[in-house]
Amino acid sequence: MSCGGQKAEQTSQTPAEEPAQTATEPEATMEQTPEQTTEPTAEEAAIIDTRFGRIVLEFFPDVAPNHVANFKKLAREGFYDGTTFHRVIPGFMIQGGDPNSKDENRANDGSGGPGYSINAEFNSKKHVKGTLSMARSQDPNSAGSQFFITVADVPHLDGQYTVFGRVIQGQEVADQIVAVPRDARDNPTEPVQMQKVSIVPRDQVK
Repeated sequence: MSCGGQKAEQTSQTPAEEPAQTATEPEATMEQTPEQTTEPTAEEAAIIDTRFGRIVLEFFPDVAPNHVANFKKLAREGFYDGTTFHRVIPGFMIQGGDPNSKDENRANDGSGGPGYSINAEFNSKKHVKGTLSMARSQDPNSAGSQFFITVADVPHLDGQYTVFGRVIQGQEVADQIVAVPRDARDNPTEPVQMQKVSIVPRDQVK
């Protein structure tokens, strides 16, 4: 998918970079849609542990309940553990959550998912710096497991991608990750692994 210009691979969840620090939208592989899930009302947060430190996320279940429930489900199953931030673009975002990134074949990073997709929950939340949003393909209802965290304001994504949370601690970690050396596909030359993605009670996050 492209954003006013350059086109990315149709079957990949990875975004493509445009000139003048303008970035295109993330993409995903379309698969089967699961049944909608319900989520407990207790507030919870996510912790992503990396070699640079931890990123703590809070969720927006009021505007994207199914995306929040999906992320929590995958995290609790250990789906994200060992995946990498396989796409990092300065001035735009860091993207991860692809199970393909666990293997040594970098060519397929960005094209994997959980084996299903979920319907879009576009909302009024803005893609400001520190936003947690879901990657997808040209089909709006093709999100699966890949997500991205913005490192700058990217208003051209507003209303086109499902925002379902934000960074509440560790934005500096995302800023470090986006600055690492990367190859021609914006994949870090030294993998940046999500060592552990945990779901914890919100009141345990200080």
